[in-house]
Amino acid sequence: MYSVLIALAAAAASGAALRASHSSNWFWTVFLSLLAFGAAFAAVNWILRRRIAAVMADMQAFMQEGQQRLQARIKDYQFHPKGDPRQFQDKLQREQKDLLREAIDRTGALERWRNWVPFMQRQINTTRMQLHYQLGEFDKVDSLLPKCLVLDPATAAMKLARQYANKAELPEMEKTFRKAKMRCRYDQSGLLYATWSWILVKAGKLDDAYKLLVKACEDNSVDEGPNTTLPRNRDLLANNRPREFNNAGFGDQWYALQLEQPKIRYERRAPTRFGKFG
Repeated sequence: MYSVLIALAAAAASGAALRASHSSNWFWTVFLSLLAFGAAFAAVNWILRRRIAAVMADMQAFMQEGQQRLQARIKDYQFHPKGDPRQFQDKLQREQKDLLREAIDRTGALERWRNWVPFMQRQINTTRMQLHYQLGEFDKVDSLLPKCLVLDPATAAMKLARQYANKAELPEMEKTFRKAKMRCRYDQSGLLYATWSWILVKAGKLDDAYKLLVKACEDNSVDEGPNTTLPRNRDLLANNRPREFNNAGFGDQWYALQLEQPKIRYERRAPTRFGKFG
């Protein structure tokens, strides 16, 4: 990495200058050289972090602006419906995909820093993997996953979902869960527990799923929000009602994994007095 090389060069130059001037002994020469290494490395990384943060902020602003624009169109259509709803939905999905593909292209701006920052390429791969996941391009997701940084619960849940879809063995998936769980603080692992417990239920491991959810309720606040799904599913398994087990309470977080599709309820409208449906 270039940042390390620059820091080593600064340390070497500092050490050489001190020895040439005969102003310090070996102990102070080594100490001050290490200090120069640390200072140069910190300075280079500070500059790099600022530039990388600027690129990431630009990408985030682009995505937020695009999402806000799509949400505004949805609200406008709800109040002023025009044309076929299915055609509107198809057009909206195409625009959403175009937005995600543009975001993937914008990750190319980070490539210039991959030889400067440790694990930069893995960070870029992680961002691209998440965007391809939203597009449903799972061949690209599967090729990028081994080269990603699986550090947060959402990314770990994606990896679990892909392992399940690719029919991985339970011990392999459990290893992914355990490794990701170790990185989670209190109240951060709800979705991760929900995903792994769902997989266990699908595999018929109801006792294991129940024990897992007992632990999930200890590791997370379950009094409100999506995490209320955890004690609900725990109690369903305790009462031998696995068919009612579901993670719908996690909403978009759950359905974004694309393991299930949300159930849409169609309401039959009451007929008018003329016998036609309004």
